[in-house]
Order: sequence, then C-alpha cells, then structure tokens
Amino acid sequence: MTDLKLLALDTEDLDVISAHVQDAVVRVADMGYARGDRRFALLMNRFDWESGKQNRRDKGQRKRAALHFDAVQSVVTAGFDPNSTDGVLELLAIVFQPIDGPAGIIELQFAGGGTVRLGVECLEARLADLGATWGASNTPTHAID
Repeated sequence: MTDLKLLALDTEDLDVISAHVQDAVVRVADMGYARGDRRFALLMNRFDWESGKQNRRDKGQRKRAALHFDAVQSVVTAGFDPNSTDGVLELLAIVFQPIDGPAGIIELQFAGGGTVRLGVECLEARLADLGATWGASNTPTHAID
C-alpha cells in the first residue's frame, strides 16, 4: 500500500483530499496555526477508504497523516473548545468558498457541528501520509436521511 501525497490548488483537488480524509480522527491538540508562516496544520488518523475491506470481518485500516493549508490569514473555530487538549473530533468534509478572486474560506466540518474556518489568500493544501498503518477498531458509518 503506497502512501498518499496530494496537493490541492482548486476546488476539484480539494474535493479529492476531502474524500480521503472523511472520517479522520483529529485531536484538538494536534491542530494549530503558525501565524508567522501563515500555515494551519493538523495531524490525523485517517480511515483508509481507498484500500477497501478484504472481507466482512475486516474493519479497514487507519493511517497517520498530516494536512496543512498555506496562505492562511485568519482562523475561526466554532462548536468545540480549541483549548481542550484532550478533545477529539471526527472530520467529515473540507469545502472551499471563493470570495474574491483566488481568496476565500476553507471550512473543515466536524461531526457534531464543529468547524474550523480558514480565511486564505488562495487555495493551497497538502495531504501526506506519514507511514504508520494499523487495523481500524470499526468501519465508519453514516445514517442516510
């Protein structure tokens, strides 16, 4: 199984990254904004959707991954305590809303309604697996309304 290394420079690219990180588990303490570098980064345990399940009892795999966004001008969190070092969030999707030319808002949407909104000069995101892989304790499921 090869490690992912993806770059997003437009909304279609970001949709691909969003699909790969759907149901990733993120500790609040593993997210941060480096104002001087204008970078927002997070570490996650992403569910490896592309590997598929080998049989009915197989619950899939998780991989350690890093995701960062460049050209970040502002960060606004809502729906969770950003100071909760023990807090854990489940990432559902990442979307981009253009505002003016290449500038816009990147929104990380978490289960339970939590969000991180990044004001960016332009869309530039990078996802990289960090090598560690292990059996998932369960396969993520979603209720269909």
